[in-house]
Amino acid sequence: MNVRFFAETDPGRTRSQNEDSVTFDEATGLCILADGMGGHNAGEVASGMATAFIKSELCNALNKDDITADDVQLSMMNAVNLANSAIFNMSRTNPQYRGMGTTLVVGVFCGNVLVLAHIGDSRCYRLRGNYLQQLTRDHSVLQEQVDSGLITLDANTPRTAGPNLVTRALGVDGSVVTDVDRHEISVNDLYLLCSDGLSDMITDAAITAILTQDEPMMLKAKRLINAANEGGGRDNISVILARVFEKQKNGLLGSARRAIKGVWAGSKRN
Repeated sequence: MNVRFFAETDPGRTRSQNEDSVTFDEATGLCILADGMGGHNAGEVASGMATAFIKSELCNALNKDDITADDVQLSMMNAVNLANSAIFNMSRTNPQYRGMGTTLVVGVFCGNVLVLAHIGDSRCYRLRGNYLQQLTRDHSVLQEQVDSGLITLDANTPRTAGPNLVTRALGVDGSVVTDVDRHEISVNDLYLLCSDGLSDMITDAAITAILTQDEPMMLKAKRLINAANEGGGRDNISVILARVFEKQKNGLLGSARRAIKGVWAGSKRN
């Protein structure tokens, strides 16, 4: 199978600094999204370090013809652990970065499987047909309250009642616990990675309505960000879309496809 990607990030309506960072590499089926946290520019530093470091490490490991999902998972865990150490050490040796960290979602499409790792409350969704499913589970105080039965949270209600603290983040401690799962992929699946600046502002129903439109991924991404801004835009908003296509035996799709490699780091609103 082939996977095409599109990414977009926006500072939102209330924050002048964008601390999100997104990147992908079509040649290896890799996509990464990070939502930084910390004072001054520390969140931007943490998220940028995470995406750049993990992309560099994983692209080297994934550039093999016979790589398996087991190989991908092992390489992913190693890259995440190394990135965690790098961010943690940077925060310890630079007072201006003390306490910085970042959420993380990393996906690698390998054969007919998506290997997915995440830390924090940035998410990955899958749209299959008209059914939207959240594949990640938030590491947050709010999710713990839901799990314990203290509150009931409807998936179609935006999380705008108050601050939602994460219970795990990359780079805040010397070690980190990462959730890693595998999901079988199918032709025409559409995957969405997003920061909580999207999922806090609009409902799952609104996300589904946008993703099911018959239009290019670029327009879908822009509609998602516009909807989050219209819902309040209280945080930075980042999305990565990944569409699964059937691989063409004659190679025409592969030869026509442009290998896109890029990193979108947060920038100030003009």
